[in-house]
Amino acid sequence: MHILAMIEALVFLLNVGLSMVIIFRERKSTSSTWSWLFVINVLPVLGFLLYILIGRGISHIRVFKEKKGSNKGFDMQEADARQAFHSTDFIKKITGNHVIGQLIHMLFVEEKSVVSSNTGVTIYDDGRDKFDALINDINEAEHHVHLEYYIFRMDRLGKGITEALVNARKRGVEVRLLIDAWGSNGTKLKHFKALTDLGGHVAIFFPLILPLINPRTNYRLHRKIVVIDGKIGYTGGFNVGDEYVSITEKFGYWRDTALRLTGDVVYSLQHRFILDWNSQHKNEIDQEEVYFPEETAEPGQVITQFVTSGPDERKEQIKLNYMKMISGAQEEIIIQTPYFIPDEALLSSLYLALLSGVKVKLLIPNKPDHPLVYWATYYFSADLVKHGAEVWTYEKGFVHAKMIIVDGSFASVGSTNFDNRSFQLDFEANINLYDRELSQQLRSDFIKDLDDSKPLLLSDYEERSYAIRFKEGLARLISPML
Repeated sequence: MHILAMIEALVFLLNVGLSMVIIFRERKSTSSTWSWLFVINVLPVLGFLLYILIGRGISHIRVFKEKKGSNKGFDMQEADARQAFHSTDFIKKITGNHVIGQLIHMLFVEEKSVVSSNTGVTIYDDGRDKFDALINDINEAEHHVHLEYYIFRMDRLGKGITEALVNARKRGVEVRLLIDAWGSNGTKLKHFKALTDLGGHVAIFFPLILPLINPRTNYRLHRKIVVIDGKIGYTGGFNVGDEYVSITEKFGYWRDTALRLTGDVVYSLQHRFILDWNSQHKNEIDQEEVYFPEETAEPGQVITQFVTSGPDERKEQIKLNYMKMISGAQEEIIIQTPYFIPDEALLSSLYLALLSGVKVKLLIPNKPDHPLVYWATYYFSADLVKHGAEVWTYEKGFVHAKMIIVDGSFASVGSTNFDNRSFQLDFEANINLYDRELSQQLRSDFIKDLDDSKPLLLSDYEERSYAIRFKEGLARLISPML
């Protein structure tokens, strides 16, 4: 009994100590703090282990380091963009919408998300089309191919891309592939032996070494970035796996969105890739100038910004981007996301838009790929309907597109889900498109998706079973941690 009492006292002291750390040191959001306090006090030992495994912050850790004098290409782009931002011609392009001007200012002047005014953009809403184009661009690469993906499976699609990379390396093209350790946990370095034997480089982001004591385990590289010859870039929602080209039975048709980019915005993608690659300290890129060519292929006329965020920073830049877009809406907000778990600030922004007469339209999946996340999504989506929003569930397969469109005038597309994990825990990347024509194209794709979707009606929602209500309640309670 004496030993048992000592153990209980030790557990109590550990919980109190950890609670103090969470409250006073970690500086988490109020909702996240209360969620963790609930978990560690209701599940004393398990909660302590869970927090050590996935709860510790890394904003005090310098993950990405700039090398002085080695990124002249990106510095020149930033300087040119800063000069253009203050020019009369550029200001005329954005004076038609003051919200866009404010958004550019917030992201560029304050956060150094470089604005690009000569971007060429191609939108892909089908995985086969996107990866056919990507493989074709890899086959035509002349100097380098840089890729980073959260998921890279060595299945039919993964093997096809790897074969293209091997062939590129045989032509003398530099190849670097960065994959996330968690998302690509079934893929090993030995699977790329044919590529690495030829001098290609493969690195794993935040390897899962001693995960129980590794503070980085819960922080994942969710970005999808490809840069080819410094002239062509890809980003969006597609990972590398057969499900993303709709040849697996589990999810059926995979609905996603990706962008192919040309123009100097590719410099921003390149700069981000180099930072991410060098953070793993394996075959670091030293001479960056050669990856920023002076002339970019097929520039367009679209104004864009490449926006990134991650848990290494206290400011949640992409969430602030979304909040500014929502607050600036006059008529309509369209959101397409597989996971809809907004925090109080974002939810209040949407409520305020609805109260102001702005239409809010949301499309989510009809099936879960992560059960608790799905039930939290279902709960918050139904709550939005109660406040006047229109919500649909995608019935054709699985919708994985991450997109927000405001007034059919400007949009943001990328890897960022509408949830706490993307805003606080994952490294993400989006492209803001300040272009009405492209925004209307994205809106048309959304309207087309509604033909394969079902409205979420309150009458149906209220008839859900007690089992579903329980799942929703549990998911909502721990939603700040999802």
